[in-house]
Amino acid sequence: MNNLFILLLLPVASAILLAFAKSSSTAKWIALVLSLVQVALTIPFLCAFIPDASVQFEQSFEWISSLNIRFHVGLDGISLPLVLLTNGLFPLIILSTFSRDYKHSFYALASFMQFGLLLVFTALDAFTFYVGWEAALIPIYFICALWGEGDRIRVNLKFFIYTFFGSLLMLIAILYLAQQTPNKDFEWASFAALEIGENAQRWLFWAFFIAFAIKIPVFPFHTWQPDTYTNAPTAGTMLLAGIMLKMGTYGVIRWLIPVIPFGTSVYGTVALVLCIIGIVYASIIAFKQQNAKRLIAYSSIAHVGLITAGIFAWNQDGLQGALLQMVNHGISVIGLFLVLDIIKSRTSTLNLSELGGLAYNMPKLAVFFVIIMMGAVGLPLTNGFVGEFLLLKSLYSIDIWYAVFAGLTLIFGAVYMLRLFQKSMLGVLDSKYVNVYDVRGTEIIVLSIVSALIILLGIFPNELLKLSEASVNQLIQSIKF
Repeated sequence: MNNLFILLLLPVASAILLAFAKSSSTAKWIALVLSLVQVALTIPFLCAFIPDASVQFEQSFEWISSLNIRFHVGLDGISLPLVLLTNGLFPLIILSTFSRDYKHSFYALASFMQFGLLLVFTALDAFTFYVGWEAALIPIYFICALWGEGDRIRVNLKFFIYTFFGSLLMLIAILYLAQQTPNKDFEWASFAALEIGENAQRWLFWAFFIAFAIKIPVFPFHTWQPDTYTNAPTAGTMLLAGIMLKMGTYGVIRWLIPVIPFGTSVYGTVALVLCIIGIVYASIIAFKQQNAKRLIAYSSIAHVGLITAGIFAWNQDGLQGALLQMVNHGISVIGLFLVLDIIKSRTSTLNLSELGGLAYNMPKLAVFFVIIMMGAVGLPLTNGFVGEFLLLKSLYSIDIWYAVFAGLTLIFGAVYMLRLFQKSMLGVLDSKYVNVYDVRGTEIIVLSIVSALIILLGIFPNELLKLSEASVNQLIQSIKF
């Protein structure tokens, strides 16, 4: 029998075991093996999942009886793709660190973060959701602070203050909602069934939205992100961009719109416009970046802005496109950050003005880079195409101008990504880089898997879309604006 508790407890057990590992080399292998075991445990859930609108594999037990809090988790078509993303990317992220110097404590923190992420994506109780939300934040703060570079302490303090402020707003909203339920409980079903006054829904919307918008991040709550991504270690950036930001978009789908429908009907257009402003703003800023990692950071803001705009469109195309693109973005962005990490390890720089001609000595990397880049800009037959098409179609159905401005992410994205490739891979090879060597070992394995997923999901997107179709349709039908 598939038991979600085991899926949640294995990362905790891994974190404890890794904390006592005797060497970083041993920790790497333990972390990789246990992450692959986690993947193996996830596959039966996918195979046994019935793609209808029901919540499956539910587990629930009394947790804090005096506060009527239950540890309640389950999977449906909305949460399963994100559980697959989380557990699927972790082995790749760990494998990408094999040629780098990370201590055993890094892998322990990463495993505990995995537990927090999974708890967020499976929680059916608001208190459980909040515990997962905070459990994912603490490890990534220490990962970025301990293994980052540059002005990492100041940057990560800003990141922590931003996200903690949002978390506090969300906690206040959760406690208020729990007091309104007949049984004073924290169940998602109880929250969704509430008939909350219009005035209350107005402030509740902003309490939840700001918490989620900071995590995503949505303009103008994004200012922590470029510095954090740039100064974080590559593996930390992969965790942040590949998985953690999806906590925010998932929160909008699961907790914001179903629980606060009137507030969403009043302010949803404002949120959608902020997302589109973020798309255009981040894309323009990305043009001017000389640091390649910072360029991808702004690119990420633009892409998740489109995802969030599609969610607020609140139709079948928008929600399914958002869920599909959450997975696609996670895959593509860890590939991009790994490519940049490889370039930096060979050249000691990510300044585009100092790079060029690397494809001569690194032809394999150039090929992988092209595939991943094409997926990121949404080229047909790559993973990014179908998701972005659905998202733009959903916005077009509301207002053609939303689609026009949001669609600029495709044009701008192609321009700055091609510029990134040209500046780093093409042109004249600088004499100081004549001895750089091509990708090898675990780098080839990770980049090959990422490239294969980009192509497979581009050709066979229906396999993911079918998982969420029924759940999304039921959610749309149950909440009308």
